[in-house]
Formats: sequence, structure tokens, C-alpha cells
Amino acid sequence: MMNIQIVSRIHKIAAVTAFLCVTTFFISTLVVELTGSTNSIVLVKSLIVFPGLFILVPAIASAGATGFLMGKNKKGRIIDSKKKRMPFIAVNGLFILVPAAIFLNYRASTGVYDATFVAIQFIELLIGATNASLMFLNIKDGKKLTYKKRENHASK
Repeated sequence: MMNIQIVSRIHKIAAVTAFLCVTTFFISTLVVELTGSTNSIVLVKSLIVFPGLFILVPAIASAGATGFLMGKNKKGRIIDSKKKRMPFIAVNGLFILVPAAIFLNYRASTGVYDATFVAIQFIELLIGATNASLMFLNIKDGKKLTYKKRENHASK
């Protein structure tokens, strides 16, 4: 079995990477949709798909897998909260955000900015903001767990 400190470090890096990807995608999309040219929209949509999704998907999977490893035998309110959020993050990402990113990239690259594009873009922004919020809460709770762990070791 892997050393828990290595698993913890991988978890932290993966979680922060995933969070930064989602927030970067969200902010970039908002900025180009509100102020950018058609070429800027095409560029952002293509960068979200590649390399963006190729960074985000493994980061979310790694954060989930390492989080599961670290928390499988642990109980408590904070752990339970993190465990409840993770399925929503994964389902939103895999079944809404990834397909939406691919669809929007395709539509932007072919110059189709119709009502369907706008509706999917709105859904992507809404679910992206939701996922970013859930990820932020998981990171915040993870910091609480790390602080409690350090506090317990210091008092011994």
C-alpha cells in the first residue's frame, strides 16, 4: 500500500488542480462571452477541450480515488460532507460539463451560435459554478481535517 503522506499529497495537488481548472474554464468563458470576439470564443472553447479536459478529468479522478482511500475507514461530519459532495462533482463533470464542453467547442468551431449554444452555455456556467463551489467546500473541509490532525499531533 502507498504511504498515506504520498496519497495525501497527491490528493491535495489533484483537488487544487481540478478546482483551478473548473474556475479557469468558468472565468475564461464568462470573459470571452461578454467581451470577446468570435475568434476568442473559439480559442477558449478549444483550449477547454484540449488540453483542459485532459488535465481536469484525471485530476478529478485522482482527487476522488485518493480521497476515497484516505477516508474509507474514517467517520465524522467533515468526512461525511466531503463524501456526499464527491458524487455530485463527478456526475456533474462527467455527464454535464464534459459533454457540454465538447458540444460547445464543436459549435463554436463551426460558427453556430444559436439558441441551443446559448442554452448549453448557460447550463455549463451554472453547473460549472456549482462544481467549483462544491470543490471549494471540499478543499476547505480538507484543510480543517489537516488542521485537526496537526493539532492532535501537537497536543500529544
